[in-house]
Order: sequence, then C-alpha cells, then structure tokens
Amino acid sequence: MLIRANQAIRQEVIDSVSGGLLNSNNDGAPACAVRQGRSQVPINNNKLARMAAERRDRTKNAPTEVVTIEDRLARLEEDIRRLKVEYDIYFSGGSKRPPYDTKLRIESILKRLGDDRSMNFAQRFHYNSLATRYNAFREVWRRTTKNREEGRDAFSAHRAARETQEKEIPFKRSQFSCTDVRHDVETIKGVYDALIDAKRACGEAGQDLSFAKFHRLVVERTEALKEKIGTDRMVFSVDVEAGHVSFKAKAE
Repeated sequence: MLIRANQAIRQEVIDSVSGGLLNSNNDGAPACAVRQGRSQVPINNNKLARMAAERRDRTKNAPTEVVTIEDRLARLEEDIRRLKVEYDIYFSGGSKRPPYDTKLRIESILKRLGDDRSMNFAQRFHYNSLATRYNAFREVWRRTTKNREEGRDAFSAHRAARETQEKEIPFKRSQFSCTDVRHDVETIKGVYDALIDAKRACGEAGQDLSFAKFHRLVVERTEALKEKIGTDRMVFSVDVEAGHVSFKAKAE
C-alpha cells in the first residue's frame, strides 16, 4: 500500500512538471504566446518583402519623361523628312520595296495628333503645315509609283533604252588561247567575261555560273583532253549564233 502511494505521488509530480513545461517558456510566458511570436516574421528580416519595398520606392521615385506636343510635332517633322529620303532611295533603284511601314506609322501619328483637342493656336498651325506638306509628298509619291508601274517614269525609260541598246549592238566573236588553264587566271577570266556578255546579249541568265565554277570546269575539261590528246594548249571561242550562245573549247 505504501509503495502504491509513493508511485501515485511521483506520477503526480511528473505530470505537474510536464504541464508546466508545456504551458510556459523560460521567461514564464504561456507556450501559445511563444508559438504566436515565432510565426510573426518581421518585415526587416524577410528578404522578399524588403526587395518588394525597395522596388516600390524605386518605381515611385523614378523620373517620368513628359512628352509635350511640341516634342511630338518635332518628331513628326523628322519622320516625314526621313520618309522622303526613303522614297527617293526607292525611286532611284536603291531599294526594291517602297517604305510602306514608315508611311503607315506617320499617317497614324497624324491622325492621333489631329484628334488632340489640347493644342493651342500655334501648335495647330504647325500641325496643319506638316499635314499639308505630307499630303503634297504623298501625291507625288503616288503619281511616281503609278508611272513606274506603267513604265512611264525616267528610271524605267532609261532602263528600257539601255536594254534596247544592248540588244541592237551585235556581239563580236571572241577567241582565246591558253597553255596553262590552271594558273593563267587572267586569260580564263577573259573567256568567262565574254561568255557572260554573250549570255546577256541573248537574254539568258548567267548569275548561276560563277567564275570559280567556270574555272573548275575548264580545268577538268583540259585535264581530260590532255590525257586523250597529250597537249596543254587550249583554244576557246565565244560567239552568238542564231540568238544562242556558242562556246567551244578545243586543243591545238
């Protein structure tokens, strides 16, 4: 009986000590308060929160660029000048495609500025001057493009006259003699130029035949003739017969 009483007292002491440890921290505060304090992380110790706050401060303090109507009008005037240069390059043959992208962008800017009711009298006068200048340029570009499509502009007329002149000039037969086709590049280049001129006179395309390719073919042909005939001297002739190119290579 005494042993059981001692065991009961000992168990009661252990339970009371365990309960005190669970319900208090070292300072005597309740355990729930400790858990609650640990779950609240200060903002200064949270790296992501600190970075977000710094980003908001930078965005708030960042200088904002104010674009005035005078700046927009000056930029529009510069764009019109550049568009005129691009059209001049196109009409002179330096560009294959008209600058339609720049043209559409300028027309969009003109429309937005025309709808702006906040312009004063001086700004509106500047805008009307730019719009009138652009409309004049656009009409010139339209007529020039139409004439070019119909072949009635100066560039098309000059090109047609040059092509007619090239067709009217008869092609003169050319003949070349070479003893070393592999190293006598100058002579082979003369043969190649004569062949290209003959193709152009007949209206045939010669862009697919480069000089390197032509030289390689001539060397291979010469090597075959050398093994067959036993000579290195070659004679090349280029002529136009019945509207077609005649190119001949034979060994002497």
